[in-house]
Amino acid sequence: MRHFAIPLILLLAWLQPPTAAAAEKMTTHAFDAARKKMVATQIRSRGVSDPAVLRAMETVPRHLFVPEKLRAHAYEDRPLPIGFGQTISQPYVVALMTQLLDLPKASRVLEVGTGSGYQAAILSHIAKEVFSVEIVKPLHARSKQTLEEAGCANVASIHRDGFFGWQEHAPYDAIIVTCAAESVPPPLVQQLKIGGVMCIPVGPPFRVQNLLRITRKAENDIKTEVITQVRFVPLTRQ
Repeated sequence: MRHFAIPLILLLAWLQPPTAAAAEKMTTHAFDAARKKMVATQIRSRGVSDPAVLRAMETVPRHLFVPEKLRAHAYEDRPLPIGFGQTISQPYVVALMTQLLDLPKASRVLEVGTGSGYQAAILSHIAKEVFSVEIVKPLHARSKQTLEEAGCANVASIHRDGFFGWQEHAPYDAIIVTCAAESVPPPLVQQLKIGGVMCIPVGPPFRVQNLLRITRKAENDIKTEVITQVRFVPLTRQ
């Protein structure tokens, strides 16, 4: 049998607990692995195939957009609470809605309902400009900081009633609404470019809603498609 001599310094290193930096690195590796698994098993396997969307979902660290005590669950196949009665959507739903926008290059996108900031971060890796509106002031402040820390320099956010969109930056190539409206807000349709697409859940609050894909084909010509059934928190109004 062959024996190997182990230097004392190396042996002591094995016996020592990992430093804080090493532990953080291990955690990062674990999150990276969980994110890749999430994309493979929850998103790609369900039919999301847009390369830009898949790349964004594999890149954005979702765990940074959930409360710290829930980070171990960040890559699970479910929504998670973020406070104030709001949630971060299920990863598959984020990917599906992003793919439905069919974003062109150099696109300008409006998001209604910043929430944690995760959907805006995903959009920031695909679109040229992202404008996001959040009515809950503490969530707006928190998501703004998280987006800045995540390096999403092409996202602008504001605290206001999302029903009215963000007229100052209209028209938009795409609009995504991450909360359920009982009907499609007319101001959002008016802020959509001709040829633009809106993805929005519509239906009664706290019940099953229809996820709609709306295309503004001409000034007064709107095409509406029902994609699937979802359940979102309601669109909050001032």
